[in-house]
Amino acid sequence: MLYAILCYNDEDMVFSWTQEQEAKVMDDLGKVQDKLIAQDRLGPVARLLPTTAATTLRKGGEAMVIDGPFAETKEQLLGFYIIECETLEQAIEDAKELLHANAGVGGYEIRPLLVFRPGGKVA
Repeated sequence: MLYAILCYNDEDMVFSWTQEQEAKVMDDLGKVQDKLIAQDRLGPVARLLPTTAATTLRKGGEAMVIDGPFAETKEQLLGFYIIECETLEQAIEDAKELLHANAGVGGYEIRPLLVFRPGGKVA
């Protein structure tokens, strides 16, 4: 089963890190990612730009395009991992390691993926 692990945190804090703080977090997260790569379980990982760069479509009578984040929250979706896991418990353990490696007070949401089509060009 593939699981999406969605990273939430306060983007104002994250995008204000010094180069040293950023390097430390990326190094700590890299250690977890390297373990998952060695186990051949890590899929795509993406870090999203701030919500100020976002555009949202809302359902209603007609589709409505809105600048900004998709929801009113104190934390924003900053990125995600796609990880192959045998069980939800394994996905939770992986997310715990990522949570421990990441600075701040954010969280990680875990969702099973029902549709996954690998391939395509991303660059």
